[in-house]
Parts: sequence; C-alpha cells; structure tokens
Amino acid sequence: MIKILVTDGMEKNAVNKLKAQGFEVEEKFYEREELKEKIQEIDVIVVRSATKIDKDIINQALKTNKLKLIIRAGVGLDNIDVLYAEKNGINVRNTAGASTNAVAELVLGQMLVLARQIKIANMTLKDGIWNKKNLKGLEIQGKTLGIIGFGRIARNLANKAHLLGMNILYTDLIACIDENDAYTCTDLDTILREADYITIHTPLTEDTRNLIDAQCFEKMKDTAFLINCARGGIVVEEDLLEALNNNKIGGAALDCFVDEPNPIKDLLQHPLVSVTPHIGAATYEAQDRIGMEIVDIVNDRFAIIKDMVI
Repeated sequence: MIKILVTDGMEKNAVNKLKAQGFEVEEKFYEREELKEKIQEIDVIVVRSATKIDKDIINQALKTNKLKLIIRAGVGLDNIDVLYAEKNGINVRNTAGASTNAVAELVLGQMLVLARQIKIANMTLKDGIWNKKNLKGLEIQGKTLGIIGFGRIARNLANKAHLLGMNILYTDLIACIDENDAYTCTDLDTILREADYITIHTPLTEDTRNLIDAQCFEKMKDTAFLINCARGGIVVEEDLLEALNNNKIGGAALDCFVDEPNPIKDLLQHPLVSVTPHIGAATYEAQDRIGMEIVDIVNDRFAIIKDMVI
C-alpha cells in the first residue's frame, strides 16, 4: 500500500478521499530527528511551511528509495531543496493555483486597512478614544499600485485593483507580459519612486532575498505603503522598521516574516504596521481547492502503481 505522510495539516475531505481510494494516510507532525527515520517508510510527504525538506532529510529518504513525491500544500518551495530532490528522482509539486484568489483578496484587504487607518481606529476605539478627527484616510481609487513579480496572484490582484480604479505598474524578474495593455511593465526603481502601494509577489530565492532594503525605502514616497504577503526574507525587516520610525514610508502590512512564528516584536506592535500570521491561503475555499489538487497530484503519480497493487 502506498503510504502518505501529511505533516502540517490538510483539508479533511481530501484526506478522506485519499483513504477511500486505498492510500494509507498518516497525519502527524514529526520533529526533525524523528522525520529522518519516518521518511524512510513513506512514498509521499505533504508539507506546508513548518516542515523543512532539505538535503539531509532527502538523504535519509534515499536510504530506502521509497519516497517518490514531495507535495507543498501551497505555493512557495523555499522550505524544500527542489533541485536535490529532483536530481535524485523525487518529484516535487506544489498547488500553485489553489490559493491565488485568497492571497490576492488578503493583499487588497490590507491595502484598505492601511488606507483608512482601520488598525489605529480599532485600537484607539477599544481604548475608549473617539479619535474621529485624527483618522482621515485615503481612497485607493486613482492611486498607483506597484507590483513586484507578476505571477498568478499578482495578475489576480491587478485585475481587482484595476476594477477599483487603480493604476497598475508591475515588474517581473523573467519578462513583461503583453496580455493587458492597461498595465504598465517597468523596472523596480520606477515602482519604488511612483507607486502609492507596493506589493511583493516573488518567491524567496537568492535573487530576491533582502530585495527590499534601506536603499529601496529611500526611493519610496514618504506616504507609500508596503505590503508583503509573499515570503519573509524578501524584505529586510530591520530596514523596514527604521523606515517606519523615521517616517520614510506611510506604513506596511505583513503576512510573512523572517522568523516565523516569532517575528520581531517591534514590527508586530508598530502602529503603522498591520500584521497577520501567514494567513494568505487560510480561507475555507482555498483549503478545499488545495486538498483536491493534492488528491489529483497523488492520483496522477500513482494511478498505475496503485492499480497494480490493488
């Protein structure tokens, strides 16, 4: 029987469907040393961001050569050594499209939180302060949204923001996309100088690590807002904190951090920062789609073998 280990959680209907199809599914998080032993027994491992599959873990799997498939229940693959796994015959897949809309909606929501000072209004009112006169906000209509990285999530966000009357600038590390003349492809410096809202949609790689640093904040408008719902490590958090403290930018919204689940407290508590605990894909609808996509990936990989076993 083909054994599947789900380490960081998975939608129950999808788990039940895999079991009904004859797969053996274990749902349990293993600490690193325990995982080194367990990974020798399984054919598939399904992870989110908490479980790291690096070269050392893969080498343990190669002792038995049972592991054939690593699935990231989400988009980013920075916690998996993809090249080393593929080099050794272990396929790595993710659920690239399943959380697209959920993340785009979170970014849009955070833009509105920043624009209308919703965080500060909420905090002060709970403290009994009727702060109406000091909470004049902004409208996003007519403002410029700068998007760094133009993949699925970014394009979904651009479509929503454009319908709300925003001007769209984007840059991409690969190439400009000519599918929509309403959006302007440009370079990073232009986005930093001209955008009222800047949102990050790149994976965390050696090319993007520390991409947004003190020099970038110097180029931004002092009223601009930065939103990062991609990966911690793309933004230099100490530089962001300094920019906020010195009023070099208007504010920030963060859904991801360098040190998760223990972010810098000064960022969490900063009045100009809206924070969430990496919930970009945390909608019921997105998790349903992720679960069903995992089922499809498993079936595509093991259909012939499963039929032979059964």
